[in-house]
Amino acid sequence: MGNPQLKIPCVHVAGTNGKGSTSLLISAILACAGYRVGRFTSPHLHSYFERITINGQEIAGYDFNHYLDVIDNCIEKMQITREEHPTEFEVLTAVAYQYFADQKVDIAVMETGLGGRYDSTNVIEPLLSVITSIDYDHTAVLGNTLEEIAYNKAGIIKRRVPVVIGQLPEPALEVVVGYAADMQAPLYSTSLSQVVPGELQTLTGQSVNIVAPTHSLDEVWFSLPGAFQRENLACALTAVSVLEEQGWKVKDQHILDALFSAYIPGRLEMVSRQPLVLVDAAHNPHAARSMSRSLHDLLPDRKRVLVCGMVNDKDAWNTLKYLGKNTCYCVITRPQGERGSNWFRVYEYWEELFPDIPVQATENIVEAVEQGISNLRSNQYMLVTGSFYVLDQARRYFTGD
Repeated sequence: MGNPQLKIPCVHVAGTNGKGSTSLLISAILACAGYRVGRFTSPHLHSYFERITINGQEIAGYDFNHYLDVIDNCIEKMQITREEHPTEFEVLTAVAYQYFADQKVDIAVMETGLGGRYDSTNVIEPLLSVITSIDYDHTAVLGNTLEEIAYNKAGIIKRRVPVVIGQLPEPALEVVVGYAADMQAPLYSTSLSQVVPGELQTLTGQSVNIVAPTHSLDEVWFSLPGAFQRENLACALTAVSVLEEQGWKVKDQHILDALFSAYIPGRLEMVSRQPLVLVDAAHNPHAARSMSRSLHDLLPDRKRVLVCGMVNDKDAWNTLKYLGKNTCYCVITRPQGERGSNWFRVYEYWEELFPDIPVQATENIVEAVEQGISNLRSNQYMLVTGSFYVLDQARRYFTGD
């Protein structure tokens, strides 16, 4: 394909959790500053088109099909020489790079799919690398220790290219700092940006006070709720400040505009007010812990009905541990696709972890949602979580998307 990825400036974002929100915020701030910004993310909730956007606008269906045809021709030539057939994610990555190059974006924010070192996005010489967080996930692929996982994610660090890192556990931090030093990559901590909660904390957003290297703002409305989003915002603001050092121009108003309208479906998202229903794709222990803490802050005295389904390769036991608090009833369901075949184990884990909290298993997602609603009592809310494959159907049920 002629290496289209080398024709566009890029920011490369990896992390166990937070990379979707962080890449969204970096993209939104740059777009509000007047730049044409490509963004590649995964997974999607409803459509592959969500993964490839320019200034928030999804790739058109005819463009998507056109690039698939182009890549299919390349694959045919590869197979003649008996080269390995690309994976689905590799094809999607190629579509994104070619589309962004053809559309002449000013900059692209590229999110890794899994890990970093061996991820298909990792064929660029970025302006900046970002590692949002490191915790246990995809251990069968990335390794069973934080050091192994950190080594994999640190693979996006390039020689003399600055890197922004979030709040990392000590064993992972040592690996990343050591690798950055070996690569002579300047290291920036997200602690350079302070995002402090303001007076208003709600399910539809929050007020925050910001002190970043290049910006200081009081009582800013930030449309993404939850303490974990403040951490992601600190990471994004630090990344933007590094880009500003490189000559990218961003004003206070651009940040205000971006934070006011930032939107990411499936991240502590309210999809119904009456009854109150929230959806969140907390599919690993770190994400479940962060989400549960935020819900405890936002809805401290309200019990919930939980609808949850997790795919086969996820650490269901340790994820569920964080979901029992304030839960009065649980419905376990099956995520769509082959990866959901071992769904019933989540029901068995729940019975072991929380024998006093009633649980039922309902394979069909829509039926599980309806059963969850039927078990809601006054002043309770429903939380749907565990997997994007569950959120797809559950979210459609309420939004009609």
